Amino acid sequence: MSGKATGTFTIGNYTKVAAARYGDREAITCMTTGRRLTFRQVNQRVNGLANGLLGLGIRKGDNTAFLSYNRHEIVETYFALGKIGSIGLPLNYRLSPQEMVELMTFCDTENLIFDASFTTLVEGLRPQLPAIKRFICFGKEIPDFAVSYEDLISKSSLEEPDVEITEEDPQYLNLTSGTTGLPKAYMLSQYNNAGGGPTMIYMHDVTPNDVVMTVFPIYGRVGFAWSACAIFAGARNVIHQFDLTKILGVIEQEKVTISNWVPTMASFVLAVPDIEKHDLSSLRALVFCSSPFSVALQEQVKKRLCPNLYEFYGLQETGLLVNIGPKDKERKPESVGTLYFGADVRIVDFQGKDVPVGEVGEIIGRGVAVTAGYYKNEEKTKDMFKDGWFYTGDLGRFDDEGFLYLAGRKKDMIITGGQNVYAIEVEEMLMGHPAVLQCAVIGLPDDTWGEMVTAVIIPFPGREVTEEELIAFGRERIAHFKAPKKIIFVDNLPMTPTGKVQKFLLVEKFASA
Repeated sequence: MSGKATGTFTIGNYTKVAAARYGDREAITCMTTGRRLTFRQVNQRVNGLANGLLGLGIRKGDNTAFLSYNRHEIVETYFALGKIGSIGLPLNYRLSPQEMVELMTFCDTENLIFDASFTTLVEGLRPQLPAIKRFICFGKEIPDFAVSYEDLISKSSLEEPDVEITEEDPQYLNLTSGTTGLPKAYMLSQYNNAGGGPTMIYMHDVTPNDVVMTVFPIYGRVGFAWSACAIFAGARNVIHQFDLTKILGVIEQEKVTISNWVPTMASFVLAVPDIEKHDLSSLRALVFCSSPFSVALQEQVKKRLCPNLYEFYGLQETGLLVNIGPKDKERKPESVGTLYFGADVRIVDFQGKDVPVGEVGEIIGRGVAVTAGYYKNEEKTKDMFKDGWFYTGDLGRFDDEGFLYLAGRKKDMIITGGQNVYAIEVEEMLMGHPAVLQCAVIGLPDDTWGEMVTAVIIPFPGREVTEEELIAFGRERIAHFKAPKKIIFVDNLPMTPTGKVQKFLLVEKFASA
């Protein structure tokens, strides 16, 4: 007798079931297009698109790239491709044209669905992409080389597409954050995404009464996860392209209750003049991830934006590994949480052996959302996976209650005068200074110390601070060998789409100086 269940858990099942359960309730409020769609309409549009793509000759196993800003069509595309088994490749619109060509070529892309805002870009790429057979476009003006997205939906059956999909089938190729160069593609299965959704909803207390605002780029895993979770939970999803001049107004207008940000977003929002004129009382929680969230910034967010904070930790490749809710965040503000259902985490030394509680080591994890491997890159897969565990490259420690604390990236660890300095500890300290809006701590080559602890700082607008003042501030608060020996002031920091500072670019820029 087989132990396998007769049913299968797939991402396409989300919209089908949501249409049956939630029907004519509003599912998506798209601030980019102005459209408001019910759960029933979302599923019908997803089915129309899926059947239309089948009509164009796209089949299960074909690779389809898509390029779009945050708008309802990108969510529909994810689900439609999931229902017919075409492997998606969501493109980061911040990549250079040549990087897009390299990725689509490497990932064997045969079809491209795109936002009309990128028509000029796509037209320029076409000669370099001879393998792409079909172009599908949505937006105001459809170029003559592309098929109309809306025509595909309107002329196709709205019934469920007749394609057998299992949870083992690949769903899409996601991209790493790219903190060290061109992003790498890794495969996510139907189960990776469908299986992680219910737990994400439960761990963040999402109900049909919530209004979720998705401002993370939806081409990334976090943005899509929240869009999918809103569908699953029956919550309304306000899709918004992050815009500092509009975000507070959207929260007020749409009565948003929960949203996932990176700490950088919060820093920018807190710098907006006259925050207090906006009514943010609908916000029951803000969720943070992706980069260090200093205690000083947390206090400002709770005081001026929303009193209840969640945080979670995981890589693009792993999905969520741990999370923390508002009550525990009050007790342990520096922690990113404890174990997440369906995931497991260990802290190991350089030989892969577990370290004692309280000791810093490398974070390794496994779970339902962890990728099975990198696309056409066995060497990278073998490097990151050992004995069934994914080696994150992040450093951390557990406390005696099982809560995880991050200590930075292995590659970010600075060795100065033979002493190990974890950049995240220095950044946390510097963010406590009222004149520091953002900072990144790096190690620059030094003849005496080997590496010199260096802080790259964006000052808070309108507040004056000197290098000498910040160096003294550091030396008063942490061990002198950890304190920055040099301060560099900048107007901006190079960031990945998920809000992580690309420190290697800072090292490259300032090492020679």
